[in-house]
Amino acid sequence: MPGHGFEDALADIALWDHLWLVVWFHKNVDFRPKVQPPRSDKKRGVFATRAPYRPNPIGISAVRLLRVAGLNLFVSGLDLLDGTPVLDLKPYVPYTDAIPDANHGWLDASQGAAPEGPRPGDPVGDYEISYEALSAAQLAFLGHEHNVDLKQRLEAALRLGPSPHAYRRIRKDGDCYRLAVKDWRVRFAATGRSIVVLELKSGYRPRELFAADGQAPQVHRDFVARWPRAIDP
Repeated sequence: MPGHGFEDALADIALWDHLWLVVWFHKNVDFRPKVQPPRSDKKRGVFATRAPYRPNPIGISAVRLLRVAGLNLFVSGLDLLDGTPVLDLKPYVPYTDAIPDANHGWLDASQGAAPEGPRPGDPVGDYEISYEALSAAQLAFLGHEHNVDLKQRLEAALRLGPSPHAYRRIRKDGDCYRLAVKDWRVRFAATGRSIVVLELKSGYRPRELFAADGQAPQVHRDFVARWPRAIDP
């Protein structure tokens, strides 16, 4: 905000192409000594993870700085909820912040994960993903008509398997499963190590979709106009 010296504090920040954001997990409601991360098949000590359920819910996020306009910073690669308070900004300094020979902790190959080049493999393995005609058409509609690409995000979650998991927002749905991806819901079936994506639904309730004041985004209303039954109950 003007008048607090932030204009001077941001001097030279545009010379860096990556930043660390120090943030406050404002949606965190409690401290959990043990948590089950998305890429773990068992609970881990919270200090051995980056989960938000910490005694002091402070987090970090590395982002690419695209440009600076006055007191506004434009970044990409952000993995935070809208409205997350940013406590501080620090430059990402490759020669001090990157340690090439550091291990991957419980994600390391020695802990049972298959290595994938410079990145650790997923301890729970990789599932094959396929799509039924309906889900493929729905994803194509979102991509072509509204430039919404859900495929990469839903596959990142589904490749870890169908087991219900709070962090990956998966739960049983009758004989199938349901995955929440942002404000979309994805129904899928699993057999062995194969997952079939059956359909997508809007995560908005009918009263929100059809409200006169436009509570739901236009993309969701267009989606339900195309597939009227694609509303999550």
